[in-house]
Amino acid sequence: AVLSARARRSQSRRNMSARCRASPCAPSSSASVAVVSVRRARWRRAARGGCGARGRVDGFGGRGGARAGRGRVMTMSSSSSSSSRVMLADDDGALTIEVTPETTFEAVIGIETHVQLNSKTKAFCRCAYAYGAEPNTRICPVCMGFPGTLPVLNSAVVKKGIAIGTALNAKIRRTSKFDRKQYFYPDLPKGYQISQFDEPLCYDGVIDVVLPVEDGGGVKRVGITRAHLEEDAGKLTHAVGEDGKKYSYADFNRAGVALLEIVTEPDLRTGREVAAYGAELRRIVRFLEACDGDMSRGSMRNDVNVSIRPVGRETFGTKVEVKNMNSFNAMARAIDYEIARQEELIRAGKVHEIVQETRTWDEGAQKTVAMRKKEGLADYRYFPEPDIPRLKLSDAFIEEVVRTMPELPSAVRARYAALGLPQADVQVIAEDKTFVAYFDAALESPSKPTPKQVANWLTGDIMAYLKNSKMDIAQLPLSPADLGEFCALIDSGAISGKIGKDLLPTLLERGGSAKTLVDERGLSQISNPDEIKALVQGVLDANPNQLEQYRAGKTKLKGFFVGACLKASGGRANPSLVDEILQRALDQH
Repeated sequence: AVLSARARRSQSRRNMSARCRASPCAPSSSASVAVVSVRRARWRRAARGGCGARGRVDGFGGRGGARAGRGRVMTMSSSSSSSSRVMLADDDGALTIEVTPETTFEAVIGIETHVQLNSKTKAFCRCAYAYGAEPNTRICPVCMGFPGTLPVLNSAVVKKGIAIGTALNAKIRRTSKFDRKQYFYPDLPKGYQISQFDEPLCYDGVIDVVLPVEDGGGVKRVGITRAHLEEDAGKLTHAVGEDGKKYSYADFNRAGVALLEIVTEPDLRTGREVAAYGAELRRIVRFLEACDGDMSRGSMRNDVNVSIRPVGRETFGTKVEVKNMNSFNAMARAIDYEIARQEELIRAGKVHEIVQETRTWDEGAQKTVAMRKKEGLADYRYFPEPDIPRLKLSDAFIEEVVRTMPELPSAVRARYAALGLPQADVQVIAEDKTFVAYFDAALESPSKPTPKQVANWLTGDIMAYLKNSKMDIAQLPLSPADLGEFCALIDSGAISGKIGKDLLPTLLERGGSAKTLVDERGLSQISNPDEIKALVQGVLDANPNQLEQYRAGKTKLKGFFVGACLKASGGRANPSLVDEILQRALDQH
């Protein structure tokens, strides 16, 4: 039966080629025409557990591509000419889109993010997980899938899932279930993964991603298809043993650790947008204290699905999944490379080489490399997990989780924008929860500094000091209250910004009161008009030649006089008052 089916498919392809050779589109009887059918897959609907619901047909799915999602490409070349034409199918399946040098393509990108929830114990057993622990010391018969064991759901995992889903503006399913997802990897001791298939905990959400100022700023809205709970696999390490042979070492400590897989709609178009989305998601889980977001440790893993299509066409191309990117910059580079690779293949008439597969990002070579063909939904053979009862959530349980949630990054940014802070400062401060807490504490200090003054010093000199010292802000000797006092001194004119720069290194190293340090060093700012008037007059009397040149029309010398006045005062003179009094003195004849 298998051989017979293959024979029928081969005959069908030969018949199609014959029809194309006889069609009016053939350039000549000597033309060679290659017709390749390109399979287009659906984006998995939310009801079926996939990426990209909303009934759209595209190339980001598992099995079961619909007719509208299939496309064709035709490459036609003439024996009398070295030129070739590449034709792509339009949304109706007709070969009417010709790829020319002027044809522009756009990427269609979706992301599947595995967030490792930092519960004290694993998802379905009492084993505590700690990154870097001695291999195979945090395991038990339950997470190893021994016969006769029963998994028990960790309630802390559910609470963290609800919190993240709420932050993603998703709906929380009151009744859901767990399923067994079958696949056979050496680091999966059970031979299956406990996951959620057609009834995810969270679904139909949306997140507004703030794009970096250096990329033009703005907000990108990204749909969230679903977020479901599941367990992690173990870890394989490949190495050469003492005998020179290659071995794979299995560490099952991570097996059974709780994950929340978050799947987006195919709403992203560039690598930079993807990186911005990943950064926003990491901010959310960190603010919620649900995950540390450390990509280098695998706490947050992103699988990116990429396809391209000619601008204006609705039908999506064949998706390619890219894995193993341990930073947001790597994600952006991997996506840019994959977009360029797919476009090059299409322009060369090799669209059949773009297949639904999993590729890995090679950081050293700066390119994606094929790993394996992508499994379809049928390969996983989902069925309900028989050992875990249905998960039923009451409204009171969900409301309690939501009530205890902290302020989210989007709310922090809106609050800071209302204070009049520039967008660049807002993004820097809101990047980290500890920075937000420090900034807020400085504003609430008894000295009541202005928000802009605190933001300037925090995002400038203080952040540079922390970076150079490789120090966290929680370790900084300068307390938020002392920073508030320091900034208030500058706001009031008690010290100048220049004096502030001279004092700050000492304060950062040992902390303490800025006012006390100013008094000890006698650095209070001179703001008495009579004192500054005498200072200005002394500078003018000491530089008669420059004064004569200024009054003769060489007005750029004003900067010289300002500098001389500040130098004469030891940097203590109020710069704005110096400028005002100096200008009046220079204008007198």
